[in-house]
Amino acid sequence: MEKNNRPDWDEYFLNIAQEVGKRSTCLRRRYGAIIVKDKIIVSTGYNGSPRGETNCIDTGLCERERLHIPKGERYELCVSVHGEANAIINADPLKMQGATIYIVGINVADGSFASGAPCLMCRRMIKNAQIANVIYRDTNGEIVSKSVDEI
Repeated sequence: MEKNNRPDWDEYFLNIAQEVGKRSTCLRRRYGAIIVKDKIIVSTGYNGSPRGETNCIDTGLCERERLHIPKGERYELCVSVHGEANAIINADPLKMQGATIYIVGINVADGSFASGAPCLMCRRMIKNAQIANVIYRDTNGEIVSKSVDEI
């Protein structure tokens, strides 16, 4: 943070992404993502069940948790749509070209940071959306900034 306690742009947008993640309906992790172009928020998204589907927080059941499946494995068993995917789905395609996506994940159990690095499927969606940069918090809360070609 700057000397005057005013967050720089990356911190500012990551803080907003973290707030967006509070809408998550996942029992394991809360992810928030925002797409920004020219310092203007184009779209937001959080992880949760598809529209019209029952949310895990409402049923109290996470199939991957029940089966003790580790992070990053067997996503096909999860009913949730990732925050990055929801942000892309909700955005105007023209406004995403050359934009930056900010991603923050929080572990529900203890409030610690989960890696905001996009999964393989989200990486492909980010590239297809022609987003130029990915900025996220790692498990230590540190800011990681990469071009889309580096993810």
